[in-house]
Amino acid sequence: MREGDDVAALRRHAHERLAARDWPAAVEACRRLLERRPADADGWFNLGYALRHAGVFEAAIDAYEQALRHGVADPAMVHVNRAAILADHLRRDDAAEAELQRALGLSPAHPHALLNLGNLHEERGRRDDAVTSYRQLLARGAGDPMAAEALARLASLQPPSHAEDPLFGQLRRMADDPRVPAATRANLCFARGRAHDALGDATAAFAAFAAGKALAHAGHRGYDPGAAQARTRQLIDAFPQPALARPQRLQPAPVFICGMFRSGSTLLEQVLAAHPDIAAAGELDLLPRMAATVLSPFPAAVAGLDDRGRDALAAEYHRALMARLPPQAAACRMVTDKRPDNVLLIGLVKQLFPQAKIIHTVRDPRDIALSVLMQHLNPRAFPWAADLQAIGHHFLEQQRLVAHWRALYPGDVLEFDYDAFVAAPERALRTLLEQLDLAWHADCLRFHRLDNTVKTASAWQVRKPLYADASGRWRRYHEQLQPLEAMLCAAGMELPDAADGQVSPALR
Repeated sequence: MREGDDVAALRRHAHERLAARDWPAAVEACRRLLERRPADADGWFNLGYALRHAGVFEAAIDAYEQALRHGVADPAMVHVNRAAILADHLRRDDAAEAELQRALGLSPAHPHALLNLGNLHEERGRRDDAVTSYRQLLARGAGDPMAAEALARLASLQPPSHAEDPLFGQLRRMADDPRVPAATRANLCFARGRAHDALGDATAAFAAFAAGKALAHAGHRGYDPGAAQARTRQLIDAFPQPALARPQRLQPAPVFICGMFRSGSTLLEQVLAAHPDIAAAGELDLLPRMAATVLSPFPAAVAGLDDRGRDALAAEYHRALMARLPPQAAACRMVTDKRPDNVLLIGLVKQLFPQAKIIHTVRDPRDIALSVLMQHLNPRAFPWAADLQAIGHHFLEQQRLVAHWRALYPGDVLEFDYDAFVAAPERALRTLLEQLDLAWHADCLRFHRLDNTVKTASAWQVRKPLYADASGRWRRYHEQLQPLEAMLCAAGMELPDAADGQVSPALR
């Protein structure tokens, strides 16, 4: 085979592995290509992309730097990708913003740079700056996907002020435009729905949410209740007994916040972040990535771990955790890892960290379901978020799993009730801090004053003082939520009546 043919074959193999999302194989294929063509700018770009998805973030940044040195065709996009790694994975927001500004210096109207910059401004609480970035994207005109995404975000930052606001028409027209990708059209529907909700029109809001979910989940694998039940059984069977105690001196100690999505986990982490003894690491992929790689197939592979293996994985996790925090975090007693779906991994958590505390956030399931319907959760990762029946089934499966974890670790799996916190903040928080063996700190109730980055859909809610509007919002949607109520009641749950807070016989 001629050398050119050999290089072409290596390039083709790398592209195949990238397309298959087989990240370790893609990294290896790109490296083999670069051994033959060390000045191949596209090869370095693809290596950076593969390394990012493989979770090797510093190396990904270095690979992108090599792509720049060797004259990659779109250097602005390289800076955008480097910014995404710095912001989303390494929590270096100043460096991320500098990368985006470099991208805009090369290409002042670069759409991905403007969109990412607007998103970063939102995460950092800079509303006016975010609006400026999104408005620049609107100039791209009707039918442009990036302009449509910017409109959806602007509608959330500057929502319509009345039912006849022409912004509703703009949102509807772009959502109906076939030139716009379905995922972006879904975001336009969700933005319209949240605007109707803010104006008190539950009927129009719920219809918009349903349209958004239909667009978001079209073409994706649907929720499989049987598979969900099998997974719950598999996890319960894999961790039938409490993990054996063993000494561990990792400091600061990790605290895991998990539960249903939209159950108050972001609010809780923000509250705890205001405590001087706690550092907040945000929503991390460390445990899920570990389960998907070194502990694959999970959970079966956990049975093969001995104490040395557990300690090695715990130390690896802790190093990666601390790398995402500023140096001063090392002086804290605790650091939070807030990821709702880590509820599936509590058995693993206790294997690695026998003394760890897990905080399970709870909330009225109707408010959870409604909030999930209002958000565009990734349909590939969260097929259960598609509709009320799927959300309800997923909720019940999680209840079953958490009951098992509580039975194994009654003193370590703590419950934080969002609705109880909203009703009596100091009382609920004092109880939790006592369970964590932490002193009371009044600034925790002034969490909205923190100057930090929040990278979830609750970014703007947690920048406000505590408000009660989201607790009991389901009452405005009582009619639309009847199928969910019937499902939960059939499973034995008691749900308070909308009128008097008592359990209605019809809901028993």
